[in-house]
Amino acid sequence: MTISGVNFGKAAADYAAFRVGFPDSIFERLAPLGIGLPDQDVVDLGTGTGTLARGFARRGCRVVGLDPDTRMLAAARALDREHGPEIAYVLAKAEATGLASASADVVTAGQCWHWFDRPRAIDEVVRVLRTRSKLVIAHFDWLPLPHNVVEATERLIEHHNADWAFGAGNGKYPQWLPDLYERGFRSVVDFFYDVDVPYTPAAWRGRIRASAGIAALTVERIGEFDAALGRMLIERFPQETLTVPHRVFAIVAEAPSNAP
Repeated sequence: MTISGVNFGKAAADYAAFRVGFPDSIFERLAPLGIGLPDQDVVDLGTGTGTLARGFARRGCRVVGLDPDTRMLAAARALDREHGPEIAYVLAKAEATGLASASADVVTAGQCWHWFDRPRAIDEVVRVLRTRSKLVIAHFDWLPLPHNVVEATERLIEHHNADWAFGAGNGKYPQWLPDLYERGFRSVVDFFYDVDVPYTPAAWRGRIRASAGIAALTVERIGEFDAALGRMLIERFPQETLTVPHRVFAIVAEAPSNAP
């Protein structure tokens, strides 16, 4: 995926290996809201390597995963072959899916809504959803806390990429709500909760290579950053396992009654 100068496609191998994706607990939280139930038709926008799509497919949903980068979809298919189940992947953007109108019970966007042309993406979501079906916008962000490995890593990213503007986040995205209300979505629910994710130092380095702040760099500069991160981990965080706090955040909204 190449968006706003960020080429996730060239980081597809690290993305598949080290971006662990949403925890199983998010599916447990979504099920009581009528999302991710067996035999539902789910469309996952900006699917990347299919981490969110795969979770729904394992719960008996029929899933279509869309992404505009062939390398990400190739990595997703490889993970499906290794771990199953199979998902139907489509090379397409969120703003123009090419899918049939009123063909989905659920549309999801995991860790990607901020990359879209949101007004166009919302119009496409409304077109694809059946009446009273659901849109899920979800995020799974690391949390920079005082003196933790995330805070130190973010400072190093900023040193190597002055254009990176996603640091110091709190993992909440209420700014997406006005877009939904203006387009007529209703019965809007949002929730968040925190989980710890264990990483080896090598896995954390891979995870950061697959992040927006580093994937935007040239291959040479990625190598320079990775070496600097490796030195920092040895000097400041020499543990065999790094415990990295994360926040799961989700917005669930019901499609307008005038959806096709």
